[in-house]
Amino acid sequence: MSSHAHGHTTAAWTGVVVSFAGFCVSGVGMIMASPIIVIAGLVVVLAGGAVGLAMKAAGMGKQPDPQIEKYKAEFRAARAAGAATAAAPAEAVTAAAH
Repeated sequence: MSSHAHGHTTAAWTGVVVSFAGFCVSGVGMIMASPIIVIAGLVVVLAGGAVGLAMKAAGMGKQPDPQIEKYKAEFRAARAAGAATAAAPAEAVTAAAH
């Protein structure tokens, strides 16, 4: 996976670090038996996910590979052509039955 830069982006690392900090705060809150600190830590964990998604939307995540987009377009075209070809014999059989 590392050859595809999976998770090796600024957005991914920032989201993980913020979430980890929230996890640590929640852990301390559990040891101290403080529900407020536990909840605050969980809010920070959720904020880490939001930060990662926001940074990804801002362009700091993995950029799409143009080659993959080309393959997706070819696949959609082939699937559409295959669906049209597959539908034609079914119509012919239905017309012949009447």
